[in-house]
Amino acid sequence: MKEYIFDLTVVALLIIGLTATLGVFTNGLGERLFGGKKKNEFVDQSARYQTGWKYVGGKKK
Repeated sequence: MKEYIFDLTVVALLIIGLTATLGVFTNGLGERLFGGKKKNEFVDQSARYQTGWKYVGGKKK
């Protein structure tokens, strides 16, 4: 029974890890191929929204 649980855990971790890795890979590939001119729209909008904010906590970059 211990071997079954061990095998099930290993297979589950492999499936989850592979799915997560492929998801990140295909997302990056899709953004590069089909992103067009609006690739950085979210990043740019977020940066514009945060201009003028005071830096709070942590080390200053």
